Amino acid sequence: MKNNRKIKSFTLSEIIVVLILTSIVVGLAFSVLGLVQKQMLAIQSNYNKSLELQKLETSLWLDFNRYSSIHYNTIENQLVLKHELDSVSYTFSRDYIIKTQDTFQIPLETKLLYFNGVLSETKKVDAIKLRTTKVYQNRELFIFKKNDASTFMD
Repeated sequence: MKNNRKIKSFTLSEIIVVLILTSIVVGLAFSVLGLVQKQMLAIQSNYNKSLELQKLETSLWLDFNRYSSIHYNTIENQLVLKHELDSVSYTFSRDYIIKTQDTFQIPLETKLLYFNGVLSETKKVDAIKLRTTKVYQNRELFIFKKNDASTFMD
């Protein structure tokens, strides 16, 4: 007796077509994965920038309302906040702001100082308006404090 059973299998051309289609699908999947990773990095970068700006804003709000005397030194480009027991200073540079031991990597486009609702020509300050560069979407911060009688007695 002769055994003439055929084994069911795929032809070589069918296997090549499947391999080509599989490689195309895998290539597309890796391309999409690369795009998603780029988007995630952009989102993370924006979040970090927003967080850095929020830290600066919080720090300025706390210090403006904690210290009774705020003066600006134009020579050193430094905002000095004082009260009887303590003081803190913010040094403004083109690409960063230094507060004692903290550094905020925030480039500023403009910095305006106010006293009593008017742009400050004197050293006294009770409000500050900061505008960031395009890197930080030109965001603006406006920080102020309410003046008490001791501010006007000096």
